[in-house]
Parts: sequence; structure tokens; C-alpha cells
Amino acid sequence: MIQFKGKDYREDDEYNPFVNRNVAKPNSNLGTLIHLIKGSLATGILAMPLAFKLGGLAFGLAASIAVCLLYVYCVHLLVGTSQKACRQNRIPVLGFAETAEVVFANGPPSVRPYSKLAKNYINWMLLIHSLLTTCLFQIFVASSLRDVVNNQQQIEWGTLVYVALVTIPMVFITQIRHLRYLVPFSAVANVLMITAFGITLYFLLNGDGPVSFAGRNLGPDWTQLPLFFSTVLYAIQGIRYVLPIENDMRHPQNFLGFRGVVVQAIALLSVLYNVTGFFGYLRYGDDVKATVTLNLPTENGVAESTRLLAGLAVLFSMGLCFYVPMDIIWRWLENRIPPAKRNITQISMRFGILLVLTAITMGVPDLVPFVGFAGSFCSGNLVVLIPVVLDLVFRWPTHDFGRFRWILVTDCVLAVFGAFLLVTGTYASIRNIVAIYQ
Repeated sequence: MIQFKGKDYREDDEYNPFVNRNVAKPNSNLGTLIHLIKGSLATGILAMPLAFKLGGLAFGLAASIAVCLLYVYCVHLLVGTSQKACRQNRIPVLGFAETAEVVFANGPPSVRPYSKLAKNYINWMLLIHSLLTTCLFQIFVASSLRDVVNNQQQIEWGTLVYVALVTIPMVFITQIRHLRYLVPFSAVANVLMITAFGITLYFLLNGDGPVSFAGRNLGPDWTQLPLFFSTVLYAIQGIRYVLPIENDMRHPQNFLGFRGVVVQAIALLSVLYNVTGFFGYLRYGDDVKATVTLNLPTENGVAESTRLLAGLAVLFSMGLCFYVPMDIIWRWLENRIPPAKRNITQISMRFGILLVLTAITMGVPDLVPFVGFAGSFCSGNLVVLIPVVLDLVFRWPTHDFGRFRWILVTDCVLAVFGAFLLVTGTYASIRNIVAIYQ
């Protein structure tokens, strides 16, 4: 069991995990920024008008900004705890699940026996979230292509045909194993998605007739409030990418802080997401669909191009989306496979998992409730609850909670919010999913 060195360190003698990392292909600050933006900038931005429909214009704007700030804070909790655990245990790098294992193993005596359980729990959460997101991405890309091609070519191919077609390029994209080689894909995806965002914004501001506040809710539908928070949290967060990306940085000391890469990425994303959500709901009101591109006029070729651009952007994101679950699974398998067979095993593993996910995707009839489920169950765990719990467990042996224990109070409030989001949002999402199949 790894033991903390404690607070008897002198500042001069502290182990520096950053200088002891051996990253074969490190990412620059720019590459890290591109990955962070791409980790969040996907189908979620197109679901923001739906979130504003649930939250109202005034409340939705204020609450979505608050969620972005909450996300930045929780990322700082997670990465900060991981870096401190690395420093105190003289370990150069820790992943998400490994951070939980180390923190629990050296926390209060009552939680130490659960260190392996904490690690496995987070791995399963990451797997469920990442693989479910891959299915959602497949649905989105296939639906986007279906709408454009069927409309332009006057054919009526079903969604399943396009899911099968989308799987062909995914076979090759999901075989990329290093983050550094995924940077060009993330960069292209960012350009495509921002272009689609720009065109969408043009139609939101200059569509048929002037926009009006008449009939638009300023406050939330309180019964749908958990789904509002779940949708926004799902849209903005890319928590599963945070530690892998930070661990692959050339200068990881630039990741956190007021002018760090995380703040830069979320500041840009916050503007894009809130503008899309606000004006999307303002334009279409209660008629807004699961993704706002579905509201754009189908007879306009430029408007149609947004669906194609957004679909291609998400397709180019598949490699990054696949990176986390494949990394987790491969860590479990690697030492059990003879070195001579590891390459073919990893190729087969990635191909086989993609086929299984494609089969699951073909059985999903509706996107909206699954977005809410991913946001409430997985994001509620990974974004809020787990970073807060890890911070509490790490600080508990030394009671390092600041003056008047403000850190303890803050963590407890966030834990209650995370639990509320997890329980109520998951319940509402499951009810919606059950209703589809009845």
C-alpha cells in the first residue's frame, strides 16, 4: 500500500511529479486546449436550446453559467487532488481511478479497505459514460446524414442504414491509440463544429420573422429542473478526458489556475453554449427539438449544411471519445497478453467493442432521454460527487479545510447537490426511457 509522506515535507524537498514524467509524445498547451475543447464541444452544444426550454431564458442563462463555474471548480478539485497525491506519494502520474485508489488507501482508516472498490467504481463509471456517449454520437451522425441525404436525393433510407455506413470510417478512426495523433482530428472537428455553430447562430438571429420573448418562459419548469441541470452538465463536461490530457502535457503546470488551459477552454465553451441555448430557445420556443439543427429549414442548402458539418465534427471526435474506455480496458488486459500478440489483440478488441456498440445503437429509438440519463447518472457521479469525495478524503487526515472549515462546508454542499442531481435526474430520465418502450 502506498503511504503518504505527510506534511512534514519541506517545500524545497518536495517531489515534483512533473519533472519525473516520461511522456513519449507530449502535447503542447495548444494541443491540450484543442483536446479539452473537443472533449466538450460535441452534440451537447446543439442540445442547449432544449435545456433552456426546461430552464427558461433568465434562469437558464444564470444557471448554465453557474454550472460552467461548478465544472471548472470540480476539475480543479480533481486534478489538484491527483497532483497532490502524486507529489506526496512520489508517483509521476495518476489516472482518474488510480487517484481514487491512492487517496482512499491513505485516507481515514475507515475508508482504506475500500480503495480497490473506489478504483473499480470509477473505472466502471468512465466505461459506461464513454461507451454510452459513443452510442449517442453514432445516433447523431447517422441521423444527420439521413436527414441531409434523404432530403437532397429524395430517397428514404432508414436510420439503421446510416448507422452501418457511419461505422465504416469509425473502424479506422477508433484504431488511433495516442492522444498526440488525435490532435489533428480534434482540430478539424473543432473547426467543423464552430462553423456549424456560426451558421446555426445566423439562422437563429435571422430566421423567418423577428425573434420575440412572447410565449418564452423566463423561469424553469420546476418538475424538469433535474433534467435541465443534467442536460447542461452533460453538454459542457468532458471530465473523463481531463486527467489523461493533463498527464500527456509537456507543461502540466499550465493546466490549472486562473489563466490555465482549463479556464481558457471552459470560458470559450461557456460563451458558445449559452449563446446557442439562449437564442435557440428564443427563436423556436417550445418547438425546439433535441438538437437545434433539426429546427433549421430543410429547403435551404446552407441550413442543411449545418447538419452535415455537425455530423462530420462528431465523427472526427470518435477517436477521442474511444480513447478513455480503450485505455481502461487495455490496462486490464495488457499484462495478460504475450507481447507478440498485443498489437493484434488491441486491434481486435477495438473492432469488437465498436461492433457491439453499433448493435446497441441500432436499438435506440430516441436520443433525448439518453442524453438526460448520461448527464444525471454518469456526469452527476464523475463531475460533482467523485471530485468532492476525493477532496474530502484527501484532506481528512490533516483536517486541511481552511479557515472556519469553509472547504468542508463547500464540499458538503456540492455533495448534496451532486446526490440530488444523480437521484432525481436519473429517475426522471429512466421514466422517459420507459415511456418510449411502452
